[in-house]
Amino acid sequence: MITNTELHSQGNVFPGKLNQFDQVVDTLTFNTDNGVILRLQVFRDSVIRFKYGTGGKLEEDFSYAIDEDGNRGYNKLEVIEKENHYEITTSKIICKISKADLRSRIFDLEGKIVCEDELGFHYEESYQYGGEIVKMSKKAQPGESYYGLGDKPADNNMRAKRFELWGTDQYAFGKQTDPLYKNVPFYIGLQNKISYGIFFDNTFRSFFDFAQERHHVTSFWAQGGVMDYYFIYGPDVNSVVSGYTELTGKPELPPLWALGYHQCKWSYYPESNVREVAAKFRELQIPCDAIYLDIDYMDGFRCFTWDEEKFPNPTQMISDLREDGFKTIAIIDPGIKVDPEYSVYQEAMEKDYFCKRADGPYMKGKVWPGQCYFPDYTNPKVRTWWADLFKGLIADNGLAGVWNDMNEPAVMEVPNKTFPDDVRHDFDGHPCSHRKAHNIYGMQMARATYEGVKKFIYPKRPFVITRSAYSGTQRYTSSWFGDNVATWEHLSIANIQAQRMSLSGMSFAGSDIGGFAEQPTGELFARWIALGVFHPFCRVHSSGDHGDQEPWTFDENVTNITRKFVELRYKLLPYLYTTFWQYVEEGTPMLKSLVVYDQEDAQTHYRNDEFMYGDKFLVCPVLEPNAKGRRMYIPRGEWYNFWTRETIIGGKEAWVDADIDEIPLFVKAGSIIPRYPVMQYVGEKVIEFLTLDVYCAIGKDKSVVYEDASDGYDYKKGRFSLRNLSFNGTENEIIISQYKDGKYTTEYETLRLNFIGLPFEIDYVEVDNLKISMEDLNYDLNTQTMYVNKNFVELHIVGK
Repeated sequence: MITNTELHSQGNVFPGKLNQFDQVVDTLTFNTDNGVILRLQVFRDSVIRFKYGTGGKLEEDFSYAIDEDGNRGYNKLEVIEKENHYEITTSKIICKISKADLRSRIFDLEGKIVCEDELGFHYEESYQYGGEIVKMSKKAQPGESYYGLGDKPADNNMRAKRFELWGTDQYAFGKQTDPLYKNVPFYIGLQNKISYGIFFDNTFRSFFDFAQERHHVTSFWAQGGVMDYYFIYGPDVNSVVSGYTELTGKPELPPLWALGYHQCKWSYYPESNVREVAAKFRELQIPCDAIYLDIDYMDGFRCFTWDEEKFPNPTQMISDLREDGFKTIAIIDPGIKVDPEYSVYQEAMEKDYFCKRADGPYMKGKVWPGQCYFPDYTNPKVRTWWADLFKGLIADNGLAGVWNDMNEPAVMEVPNKTFPDDVRHDFDGHPCSHRKAHNIYGMQMARATYEGVKKFIYPKRPFVITRSAYSGTQRYTSSWFGDNVATWEHLSIANIQAQRMSLSGMSFAGSDIGGFAEQPTGELFARWIALGVFHPFCRVHSSGDHGDQEPWTFDENVTNITRKFVELRYKLLPYLYTTFWQYVEEGTPMLKSLVVYDQEDAQTHYRNDEFMYGDKFLVCPVLEPNAKGRRMYIPRGEWYNFWTRETIIGGKEAWVDADIDEIPLFVKAGSIIPRYPVMQYVGEKVIEFLTLDVYCAIGKDKSVVYEDASDGYDYKKGRFSLRNLSFNGTENEIIISQYKDGKYTTEYETLRLNFIGLPFEIDYVEVDNLKISMEDLNYDLNTQTMYVNKNFVELHIVGK
């Protein structure tokens, strides 16, 4: 492994003195006397790209991560030459580039340092591979904290830790396992109440050292490629994540059913077993929207085939499941069985679509089917071909989604678990070795799968899930955290990974609830389902080797607890869907670590367990057996205990009771939370009215509710319903205002307002300046509920 003792040693080359400067609109080019070039691009007022070249040249721009449709442009750009540096000023930040060595310093407009180079850019020749090892070191400010890097299982705050990015199949990984499946070279720095982000767009094997080797230095480097990174200014963490997601791309809205509960196992077969599992969900009335088929549905693990003995009529089975409210999702791996009688293999051979070794033969490796060849998904022709292969599964058989696994790529029975370095890739017309393509292989497979599913499921929305990913994969797919273990430690790891993925622009993610390897106790499963229903992707999955893991395979109490929490997820679907819409619109994380919620409170900087579910819910899992509750940190502000409806003022730790059938759960005072009736699957019931839970407070707050047809693309034509709700409460008066946007007409006409913590007895109510009798509002004093027309503008409630 490359060490990073970054001294002025013989091997390292640093930029020389500036001898030429040029500016063309938003692009500034700095040339030095020893052939180092810095090209600085102002993408937005808060986003600056730093790209370095050596030997007097810059490599051609190409990135799989950057979204070509992202917002560009700035309000201000001023460049001034000073005696020792150039000063670049936007409406958000000031960047100074040293004439002596190209080192950069970035300040906010008040002159506070945000981020500054230590040694800055340097490189060394790679005599093993050719090319260069590119490095960047920055000063770690006193007390600076670091977050991000995707699905790393370590604690949220990465200070004093080092990580590697090299997508790896890590069965039964642990808290210190590194690297893992995903490659997200994006981190967030927070110091002096100012936050920024760094996205290092380099697909080679990369390393990040957050002041571990030297306590005052944070550095990142890669074993090839170029030093090409984006600086993203906050100053709040939420804006940094939003800026990064804008840069690397936002997802489409998923179909609403994809946010329901999913059931998976390795494997449900034959057909009778699939039908039994589906029937049991309906019999026990545990809501479920999706059932998965793992590799055993295939004929000898050949992708895009069916085992005709296990599944004699898959189209009929899928149709029957659909009639009962289940979507069927099937797995597809990248390994294509070497079999001259197999049509997918034949076609790929004829078109020369498989990856090859450097000296000519095809890349051959062992996976589930035995000997396999592997498509080169970095070739656009291969992606188009792969997408078209989904016609059978999607258009003909009726699958609703596809699950991509083993796409790191994973290869069995070889020490490095993947392709050799010399395998060649097209890289969209930029031919390269696997050293460069490895970290994006899974992303490009997921992209090709997404394009196929989208093509053949249209006019519905596609659903794809992937194990391996690189920055920008969120444009195509959801993901899960890989092969975890049924242990209490892994319950904690799942909680951390979900927060980190949201912080890394990939909110639509979740763990294998209950653990993939080994068998959970009923208590562990109950605690895990209580957490899992608050992750954007909610799926139970197990290896099946150690017993079944359906909700009814434990005792009756666990079954009832599972039903309770899954029902809660379905009740809160309009809230979760609204949170997803905010993620799509603004790039904001769906789950927020406490540091995102309140970065100015230093107590939040090292918290791992508590997180915000959207903007309004505070969640904290119980992570130990035999617990009747736990201590947790309540952020500043006023909060309602969801279960008891008692209020607490935050900014402190508190003991919270939570027996096996509860999870510590709080709602921010002033929130208005939308709620649906319990359904066994999305679309089962006509929504007669939308419930709005109003958590009363003294003060003001804002909430939103987003709805559309729950599938299809009419929402992109303005056919959505967006309720902007304002709450304003005093000791004897509440005003709720509504501003509606969008052309979608909801199926219900009425809103059911459910007041929680109403501080007074109601004297009278005005709706749009008209006094309405309590009888006409169907007011129930016991439940403190009333019904109003969905299109009201202002609701005025006055106390006696």
